[in-house]
Amino acid sequence: MGCCQAKPGGISKADRAARWRSTGIVALRDSKIKELPVDVVDIASSVRTLDATHNKLGVLPEEIGNFINLQRLILAENLLERLPSTVGKLRSLKVLTLDSNRLSLLPEEVGLLQRLERLSVSRNNLNSLPSTLGNLSNLIQLDVSQNRLETLPESIGNCKSLEELIANDNLLQELPDSVSSLSHLKTLILSNQKLKQLPPLLLRNCTALQSLMLHGTLITSEQLHQMDGFEGYEERRKRKHDKQLDANVIIDSRGFDEGVDLHLAHK
Repeated sequence: MGCCQAKPGGISKADRAARWRSTGIVALRDSKIKELPVDVVDIASSVRTLDATHNKLGVLPEEIGNFINLQRLILAENLLERLPSTVGKLRSLKVLTLDSNRLSLLPEEVGLLQRLERLSVSRNNLNSLPSTLGNLSNLIQLDVSQNRLETLPESIGNCKSLEELIANDNLLQELPDSVSSLSHLKTLILSNQKLKQLPPLLLRNCTALQSLMLHGTLITSEQLHQMDGFEGYEERRKRKHDKQLDANVIIDSRGFDEGVDLHLAHK
């Protein structure tokens, strides 16, 4: 539930609004709301964090664009089918979490969120991502797992700060070559889909890549071993796990089982 969980009962609406205004934190988790309360919209410019996880929100009001100082918008586990285009006015936004909704698309205006660092839209109904995604030059983490994506936009290669791309459990058969331009990429998770190959320069050019998950794809271990830059990737992967062991970090079996399922190589 976290520290942002609102306490039930015992507080008037006026006191609640005053607290939200003074802290900049609006905590509405598990509040059974179907829309944003008016008293939240009324203090829009004072809000820095809005967490309405696990509710029944079906729509966001156009007035969401008035939250000009909002840095964290967390709306996971709701019933959202779309976002208003005014979300593009959230120029201070750094974290946007929309997991477990009913989104079938993201508005092009998402590309206006120049300060965005973390975008998570897993477990939705997305068929595609907007080409404007490439405008997010400060994006560090992108989670689009468990959707219906058949491709990623070529513009993703312009997300130069991206360190973690999670896109497992989709319908991808290939990646755009531009992914090879992500020089800061450390983690790439692509498991459980009909992925046939990787961009040929991926392992050579993504010199920070340490974790590559390809289980449940059509890529064999031979393909991976024959790629230009595989040796460098393997060194980084081993070095990462050696550091974890040296620090006595407890990791599960998957921590040592990255790459492709070896038995696929013999099919």
